[in-house]
Amino acid sequence: MQEIDAALILEGRHYQMAPYRIILMDHLLLIREGIKTIISNIPGLEVIGDVANGIELRKLLEGCAPDMIIINTTIPGVSATEVARDIQAKCPEMKLIFLSTSKSPESLSAALKIGVNGYLLKEDSSRELLDAIKTVRNGQVYISPKVTRQQPSDDNPPALHEGLNVPYDPLTDRERQVLSLVAEGKTDHQIADQLSIKLRTVQRHRFNIRTKLNFKHTADLVKYAIAMGYVRPSEDRPSPTNDYLFPWE
Repeated sequence: MQEIDAALILEGRHYQMAPYRIILMDHLLLIREGIKTIISNIPGLEVIGDVANGIELRKLLEGCAPDMIIINTTIPGVSATEVARDIQAKCPEMKLIFLSTSKSPESLSAALKIGVNGYLLKEDSSRELLDAIKTVRNGQVYISPKVTRQQPSDDNPPALHEGLNVPYDPLTDRERQVLSLVAEGKTDHQIADQLSIKLRTVQRHRFNIRTKLNFKHTADLVKYAIAMGYVRPSEDRPSPTNDYLFPWE
């Protein structure tokens, strides 16, 4: 991470609510101390612990409940994916940000599929770290602007609808369920009833789908769902329109 930007301190005005508790997981003490210094300059954010590996993390979680965990994906002998899955299974409401060195679509896709909320690179700036924390805290997904969505090789082309620039499927299982129902023409209320979840949860899933796929229009959403096999083309299905997926925004 780069040196602290003085402007970060001014961003503290966004965090005047109850302290947002964060745990850091990185095998390098210098990295943990650097991130802790950045976060400590922002009112409303608090690092309540830092650990070097998964064993230390499990012990720490026995005595505290953070709002977010920032995990280095390159800790020797530790699978960040397995750690994230374990946390998701026990504390699904806990937010996770991966701190990675990989810009590959495969690494990003794998992280998003297991429910990671943010994907940062170690070369990102301290401002981007703050942006990621703020975005994820607000219930959205943050992806480092330096992560490129590379096109796949000719030997392994994706089965996507022509014109849709999404070379991999980054959605979680629940987001795929919501997407398939949206593509079938279901309203948010109908989706909430069918999946037995809250209306606001449906809206959050739809926002995350749009963020991950970079779609604005329902037509593209339906094309993607059909291309990925989530729904079958049907003459009975409402025709896609150019209405915005989130008309209230």
